[in-house]
Amino acid sequence: MENLKKRNQKIINAIIEKANKICPESLALIGIYGSFATGDFHEKSDLDLLILINDDNGWQLGSTFIQDDLEVGHDIYCTTWENLQNAALYNDPNIAKLMDCEVVYCADEKYRAELETLRKKAADILQKPFSIEDYQKAENMLKEAEHFYASAMTAEKIADIRLQTGYALYYIENAVAMLNKKYFRYGTKRIYEELEAMEHKPAGLCEMIESILSANSAEKIKNNLTVLISETVRVFQSVKEKIPVHKKEAVDVIVGTYEEMFSNWRNKMYHAFKTQDRHLAFMSITSLNAMLSEISSETEIGDYDVFDIYDPDDLQKTAQAFDDFLEEYLKEYSKAGVEPNKFKDIDSFVKKYLEI
Repeated sequence: MENLKKRNQKIINAIIEKANKICPESLALIGIYGSFATGDFHEKSDLDLLILINDDNGWQLGSTFIQDDLEVGHDIYCTTWENLQNAALYNDPNIAKLMDCEVVYCADEKYRAELETLRKKAADILQKPFSIEDYQKAENMLKEAEHFYASAMTAEKIADIRLQTGYALYYIENAVAMLNKKYFRYGTKRIYEELEAMEHKPAGLCEMIESILSANSAEKIKNNLTVLISETVRVFQSVKEKIPVHKKEAVDVIVGTYEEMFSNWRNKMYHAFKTQDRHLAFMSITSLNAMLSEISSETEIGDYDVFDIYDPDDLQKTAQAFDDFLEEYLKEYSKAGVEPNKFKDIDSFVKKYLEI
């Protein structure tokens, strides 16, 4: 342990000395994080340093090297204030460098104060009750996982499948951490331990990850990854249902939506029937569904399974069902005390439109 401490101090002293020689205004502070901060280090541990720089000249302090006598590689990597400011927003759970580093050198106490300000900013975010904004941050990570899941599903070579699966696992683990409003303190070596301690996670999360890592065929990897993604999505849905959300009054949200639906898609549906254009019909319904999802996120409206109206073998029936949907949706207008904005002809509209 003493030898490791001496080695670490020699690295730190060398960084300070080099900064004094070539960029004396660039080095703000140095902090230790990772295994030497958590106590998880061993004889082969490298030193994780927060080398915080004030300007681009500070990049000269960075270096990578291998220490032959201990067979240890080192990465002396610099970090900017902008990096730490982004970390303080807690947009991903890999912020131990900010939160847990032990400052071992500080060029000016103002830098330590600024570091503490950023730490407090992140800590305040972490301590606040879980909100819809927090959910959306976690959901962004889940969407990234789903992206790489899709790439894994469409890959053919097992090496490519494993590559995309690795990315998917990274984002699933991050998504789960953010769903619990936690950050990873101990790194990859102890990630199972940290994941297991989290409340909101798929049952048997780490076992499912292991089943993917131990799979010896493309089919098994894909099947096991599908189970993990599905279970993670289910947990997300369960958490979202419990988040208190302040929704707007319906009248403030739905005004104009019926008219917009009519304008955007009603005649397209009948044109799709006349030309037997399934793509036009299907994508119009897809767009309608997106609009309904946006409305329902802002106010309480009824449940509409709009894809129930699509019949690929009968586009006339599909168009007529779209009309039935519009009539059903008008009930939301009635509940909110809103009248559809209709005119018998264009002159009537122009007259009303120009009234002041």
